[in-house]
Amino acid sequence: MPKKVKPYKTSTLGKKEQVTQMFDTISGSYDGLNRVISFGIDIKWRNRVVKILKKKNPKNILDIATGTGDLAINLVKTGAEQIIGLDISKGMLEVGKKKVADKDLNTTIKMIVGDSENLPFEDDSFDAVTVAFGVRNFENLEKGLSEIYRVLKPSGTFVVLETSVPAKSPFKQGYWFYTKNILPLIGRLFSKDRSAYTYLSESAAVFPYGQAFNNILGKIGFIAMENRPQTFGVASIYIATK
Repeated sequence: MPKKVKPYKTSTLGKKEQVTQMFDTISGSYDGLNRVISFGIDIKWRNRVVKILKKKNPKNILDIATGTGDLAINLVKTGAEQIIGLDISKGMLEVGKKKVADKDLNTTIKMIVGDSENLPFEDDSFDAVTVAFGVRNFENLEKGLSEIYRVLKPSGTFVVLETSVPAKSPFKQGYWFYTKNILPLIGRLFSKDRSAYTYLSESAAVFPYGQAFNNILGKIGFIAMENRPQTFGVASIYIATK
């Protein structure tokens, strides 16, 4: 099991409650900071997730840890009739709901509050499930992945976009310097929550990326796991099938 990192080291709350509090606090600045921190490359990564799923012709998609809805909105391009964006943070969802309404997508996208480890859906409900930069925030990774497996239809597709660690020099050294020094500094300068971006870098560092993550997916029951490293390995797109 991966080491459990929490946003607030002095808090007695569990990880799930701390993550909720953190994202509620930074929801207003999250989108802008994301573009700065990733140099806008995260947009390209999300587009690749959409391209993968578009080939599968899903009728309905569940986007877990949807946050402010960036991926859910992009997933409209797959042609799906219904997209549900689920997140534990009401603050992030409020930002996302406004974006969905501004794009007149309320009939296609529904944004709901929910816990990734206790999904409020029947078994075999979705053609596809996506998570972008969210699985590392699960309090219990295997429980969250098991819930995703449960609500995914047989032969359905699970796609994860998550941070990773480059394997080759000098990208590996540059990654560690950036995440340990620059990312928390940007967070302190522009966010109301000084701990948030330190947590985001620490949680990325301990996440079981690459083959380790695929091994966990296989343990849950997924098949045909695939890992596609992005931009020198600073992120990965994982694809698996039920």
